Amino acid sequence: MTDKPIKKQPLVQIKQLKQYYNEGTRNEVKAVDGVSFDIYRGETFGLVGESGSGKSTIGRAIVNLYQPTDGDIIFDGKSWTERQSTQSKLAFNKEVQMIFQDPYASLNPRMKVNDIIAEGLDVHNLVGNKKERAERVYELLEAVGLNKDHATRYPYEFSGGQRQRIGIARALAVEPTFIVCDEPISALDVSIQAQIINLLEELQVKHNLTYLFIAHDLSMVKYFSDRIGMMYQGKIVEVADADTLYDHPKHPYTQSLLSAIPLPDPDYEKERHRIIYKPDEAFYNPENQLIETEPNHWVYQ
Repeated sequence: MTDKPIKKQPLVQIKQLKQYYNEGTRNEVKAVDGVSFDIYRGETFGLVGESGSGKSTIGRAIVNLYQPTDGDIIFDGKSWTERQSTQSKLAFNKEVQMIFQDPYASLNPRMKVNDIIAEGLDVHNLVGNKKERAERVYELLEAVGLNKDHATRYPYEFSGGQRQRIGIARALAVEPTFIVCDEPISALDVSIQAQIINLLEELQVKHNLTYLFIAHDLSMVKYFSDRIGMMYQGKIVEVADADTLYDHPKHPYTQSLLSAIPLPDPDYEKERHRIIYKPDEAFYNPENQLIETEPNHWVYQ
């Protein structure tokens, strides 16, 4: 990750967030169960964990696609409970955008690219006339590595990587300060993944953006993130800066995930030892007793 100044000032604060489904029934699902962490201005906060751990649910709750069961989401000092008026929601939606996992499903197949990208401009009245609207769309397309000829095409006419670039351009259109990147590279070819990550990194520096980066690829998360939160069954089990988390993981689940990363080295792979995470043993083994130092943060004693 390119070194960049990070102000130790929280832009996003998640406080004891809970997201339950079928609450109070036998089929109750605790997708997110009491999660707390901060995201500082200018940083990339990586969120990692296995499928179903609650990563994307947190991202969608932050951008107001889900209404939390309990807890609080504070953005720039203002709680989500204070953003109930139409005007407040509109102002919040301008500051917070999302890049979705599936670049095709997130784009309206019946709309041309220029209308997809300009939709936010129209909603927030950021352009005065059609000429300004078109020029802004062309500017955004060029910013993400496309050209103005692409503006009149439909999503099905593009490759997966190009569609994701359109999604990024749409997110940038309203000049947000915070973007939730919900596994933006998982549906792309490996060769394209690096291009998208480099693009996101360049845009972050240029526009002073803050990211929540949700992903499965542990190596990519380490490269792209400043700090990383490890999720397991709806909880944050460990938070640390990227190098510390990978070099000195504390929680057994973190150790288990990191031990599963393959390396292109046949000799190493022959000797690689997989760590199997067993929650009962991890939490109740007296030789490796775990204590809670902060909400949902566990370290060895």
